[in-house]
Amino acid sequence: MPDAHAFLTNLALILCVAAVTTFVFQRIRQPVVFGYLLAGMIVGPHLPIPLNVDVQMVSALSELGVILLMFGLGLEFSLRRLAQVGATSGFVALIDCSAMALFGFGAAQLLGWTLLESIYAGAIVAISSTTIIVKAFAEQGVKGRFVDLVFGILIFEDLICILLIAALTTMSASGGVSAGSLLVTAGRLGAFLVGLVGVGLLVVPRLVRHVIKLDRAETTLVVSLGICFAAALLALNFGYSVALGAFIAGSLVAESGESHKVEHAIAGVRDMFAAVFFVSVGMMIDPRLIAENWVAVVLFTVVVMSGKLLAVTVGAFLSGNDARTATKAGMSLTQIGEFSFIIAGVGLANGATRDFVYPVAVAVSAITTLTTPLFIRAADPVSAWVDRHLPRPLQTFVSLYGTWIERLRRTPVERNTQLLVKRKVRWLVLDAALLAGVIIGTAVEREVLSVRLVSGVGLTPTAADVVVLAGAALVAVPLFVGIVRMARTLGMLLAARALPREDEKRLDYAAAPRRALVATLQLAIVSLVGVPLLAVTAPFVPFGRAPLLLGLVLTWFIVAFWRSTTELQGHTQAGAQIILAALGRQMAPDTTPAVESPPPLDRLYKVVPGLGDPVPVRVPMDSPAAGRSLADLQLRSSTGAVVLAITRGGDQVLLPVGRDVLQVGDILALAGTSEAIAEARRLLQVGEESRPLS
Repeated sequence: MPDAHAFLTNLALILCVAAVTTFVFQRIRQPVVFGYLLAGMIVGPHLPIPLNVDVQMVSALSELGVILLMFGLGLEFSLRRLAQVGATSGFVALIDCSAMALFGFGAAQLLGWTLLESIYAGAIVAISSTTIIVKAFAEQGVKGRFVDLVFGILIFEDLICILLIAALTTMSASGGVSAGSLLVTAGRLGAFLVGLVGVGLLVVPRLVRHVIKLDRAETTLVVSLGICFAAALLALNFGYSVALGAFIAGSLVAESGESHKVEHAIAGVRDMFAAVFFVSVGMMIDPRLIAENWVAVVLFTVVVMSGKLLAVTVGAFLSGNDARTATKAGMSLTQIGEFSFIIAGVGLANGATRDFVYPVAVAVSAITTLTTPLFIRAADPVSAWVDRHLPRPLQTFVSLYGTWIERLRRTPVERNTQLLVKRKVRWLVLDAALLAGVIIGTAVEREVLSVRLVSGVGLTPTAADVVVLAGAALVAVPLFVGIVRMARTLGMLLAARALPREDEKRLDYAAAPRRALVATLQLAIVSLVGVPLLAVTAPFVPFGRAPLLLGLVLTWFIVAFWRSTTELQGHTQAGAQIILAALGRQMAPDTTPAVESPPPLDRLYKVVPGLGDPVPVRVPMDSPAAGRSLADLQLRSSTGAVVLAITRGGDQVLLPVGRDVLQVGDILALAGTSEAIAEARRLLQVGEESRPLS
């Protein structure tokens, strides 16, 4: 049986070499994925090492690794979990993936890659690595709120990855990009998903629950893998990637509520074939191709690191997270990994990309994986540095924005307002879809329409082209204006909920913070719509024109935003003066700091709205903050809370700066989210029970 002997020889060689390399990499505290990649290079055809294996046989085995990896990913995915991570993570993931797809596409176009290769390049750099981040967080013992945010983003990015693989597979099979093929692709994919998920929900969860009741591990393993491979085969027969079918199978099993038991049963088999998959990736690494394309490696590495840092940080902040959490999330996601290998493999297998694209993707992944632990460790110093160098109006805005979003989330929504917001969102989505259709349709049918005008009306080719473009502009401009106006309307509706006007007959004290919130929400909504729109239409329009237009629009919003933050600074200063006056009037005279307690400030919210719920916190006798400056403590950057004022006996400090030194007995009026205030209190009151002074 020569085939059986060859199979055994190849499998033994792969696993033995991988065992040695992964052991070495674990000893030197490096990701084991690198060990698998090195093992693949050792047994691969590109290095002069006499341990070559059958590439085709290993490639076939690696397909099993892809299927099991995606099945395991589906087990961690469910509609319930998607609801738990909330819209915040979805917002950030959509901004991140869309921006990175656009950046990757643009970088590939600059390098002279083909249109289809550029689309694949955008998809390759769009998805961060769940495996690498889990490993990095575990090794460094990383915990905190931002960890939940990061994992929530990864869940949505995994879902986006599945959709990308399905779309790219069909696109590669059709051999190009056209409006007709996209519509047919979307229709076929939708019908396939509805059919598979609809039937699967009726059968798979019930079957899995019955199997689990038998309490037999081997039966659970066999049935689960049967479901996995059957769905993968079904997807393949319909012309989609096996990864799509395996992921759907995993998500259907997860709906049974027994996914943890299934995951435990398949863990060993999945890990073994996942190792084979990563070894096969290493076998595709050709050092010669990487050396020849070092410019692409450097360019895409810079794109991944800088692009993901910017997109995730900005998206996380706009969704309501404080600057420190947003920065740490952004610096944690600056890498690509296993999903990039899968996407690059799809392109190579379908002939959509040339040979050098795959090793370039692997090289970029290796570099960004090595830098990920460094970025995670540097997150706190970087966020502190950024906070120190922000202009004062931006420092104030960054500290208060989270309180507005927190108040927006916990404010009850009237039914009429809720219906109005939903209607505006539907119009916004419709305008964006129609605008995308106009842009893509014009780009695809431009020549055909021009020829018809030339032959039917007698126009010159140039005049016909101008007429086509003018007609498209007449349709597109109202849609574009509608998106901008709808974004502003939504921003005003949401801002009015967070910062309502208490009395129409009196002076509107919340005008300044509400304008800042409206400007920010409008910027966020336009980005949420505009960036994905650019990513979808980029292959159909001349590179650079659409991003330039969106950049001009965002610049206009940023200018409006800066003006609103300047007004907010004046509002904050006036509010701090009122807070100081309230504390000064109500504090008992001639009392020692050890026994004196300031009054609550919650009644001041209606007088100085937009400053959160100011909370007084005392610096106790045994506080490590006593005798240290605010800059030394990094109070705002490390907690997200802002110090509005300090009362010190008969002295008062309005909007203190970093050089102001705290003293025992100081009463600090803090503003920020409830979590930020709690962290600031722990920082200031170590040594005594953290409780509000009231």
